[in-house]
Amino acid sequence: MQYLKAKLIKLLVKFFDDDYRRIAHALDVLDQTEKILKTKDDSDEDIIIACAILHDMGIKQSEKELGYNNGKTQEQFGPSAAEVLLKEIDFPEEKIIKVKEIISNHHSVSKYDYIELEILKEADKIVNKNESNV
Repeated sequence: MQYLKAKLIKLLVKFFDDDYRRIAHALDVLDQTEKILKTKDDSDEDIIIACAILHDMGIKQSEKELGYNNGKTQEQFGPSAAEVLLKEIDFPEEKIIKVKEIISNHHSVSKYDYIELEILKEADKIVNKNESNV
C-alpha cells in the first residue's frame, strides 16, 4: 500500500490533535519498529507499521470515559479506535483484524504468536524506557 505511513501519520495527528507527547511517542515507536524490522524477515510490514502508529489510540477514549488510562484500558479501547481509522484509508479487512488483535494485547502476556506483536512490544518497551530516562 503506497504511502501507508503518511496516511496513518496524518490520521494519528488528526486523532490526537495537540497531544504532542502521544504523537511523538507513536512516531518514536514507529522509528524503533522500522529498526527492528530490518532484522526480521517474516513479518507483514503493513500490519506492524499500522500497529506502531496506532497502538495507543485507546488512551483518548479511556481518559474521556474513565478519567485515566493504563495498559489494560489501552488494550480495551484501542482496537475499535484503530479499526475506524484503518477503514478510513481502506486498509484490508483481514489485516485490520490482526492489527486489532495486536493492539488488544500489546501490554499483556502474549495471547497471539505474531512476530508483529513481538516487534511492537520490543519497540514500545525501548521507547518507554527512553522516555522514562528524560
